[in-house]
Amino acid sequence: MSSKLVVTFGEIMLRLAPPGFERFLQSPGFVATWGGGEANVAVSTAGFGLPASFVTVVPSNPLADSMLGELRRFNVDTTRVVRGKGRMGVYFVETGANQRASKVVYDRENSAIALAKPGDINWDMALAGATWFHTTGITPAISESAAALALESVKAAQAKGITVSCDLNYRKNLWQWGKKASEVMSELVKYVDVVIANEEDCQAALGIEAGVDVHSGHLDHDAYKTLAAKVVAAHPNIKTIAITLRESKSASHNGWSACLYDGKDFLMSRHYEITHIVDRVGGGDSFAGGLIYGLNMLGTKQEALEFAVAASCLKHSLPGDFNRFTLDEVNNLLKGDGSGRVQR
Repeated sequence: MSSKLVVTFGEIMLRLAPPGFERFLQSPGFVATWGGGEANVAVSTAGFGLPASFVTVVPSNPLADSMLGELRRFNVDTTRVVRGKGRMGVYFVETGANQRASKVVYDRENSAIALAKPGDINWDMALAGATWFHTTGITPAISESAAALALESVKAAQAKGITVSCDLNYRKNLWQWGKKASEVMSELVKYVDVVIANEEDCQAALGIEAGVDVHSGHLDHDAYKTLAAKVVAAHPNIKTIAITLRESKSASHNGWSACLYDGKDFLMSRHYEITHIVDRVGGGDSFAGGLIYGLNMLGTKQEALEFAVAASCLKHSLPGDFNRFTLDEVNNLLKGDGSGRVQR
């Protein structure tokens, strides 16, 4: 077991989805699972053998107990979870297909994390033994107090010399409490070493013009190099930025790759054509989990980038938020085994 420990912080929600590719309540029932950006990353890293602990605030009720049990099933440590007032957040997701886009409906007002505030989490205990801390731009979007708590978290991690990563994860439907995302996130990323983003995140969360057309189906790599350099120039504390490149040809067919810039070298990954997407929700979190694993355990940043893209490519093939692929399965894809032939 590695001596490294990844701690992630954010909200996990009950995920309710119609069966298969149905519309909401087309059949009178939902498939209930769990999901949330930071928990998804913890599941990913733990699945690859890198110890992971998830920190959040949840109510004291059987739903929360069930969620903690599910995380433990994936070898995620839940001993640092705090109980508080409020409720479990819920989100509904309708999986898109072909020209019909996926649709997400949030029901997370007054959730325990939305009501949480600075001081509610003992960061000395939550970060004990951590070598890496990961959060996202989702938690600051939930409420003003959650934004203050998220800022407290990255300040505490940086003060302890822990490497801090943040997936900007801009969610326009969540930023309703008063401040713009760019106001809040520009302050938070001052305490971040590794940024993970897509082009919309850079523009909406940091106010940095992307200059790329994501709807054309073809992406200009030079524009992404310029964008990455702009982000690092605006925030010189950032040591590495990884940007995912999604070519959205339809809800079922995406091109998928990523780039990484460390202030010196600009790296591009292999490109994957994902032609029959099962569920893209959680794909970016699988990328983040793969990148954190790779930057901790692999020899080069190029290897880390390739591992992250391969892991997230595989995630598109199964429903639910969580990445359920092993180290060997990701490595097999990296070796070129993407045929999908039956393994006997």
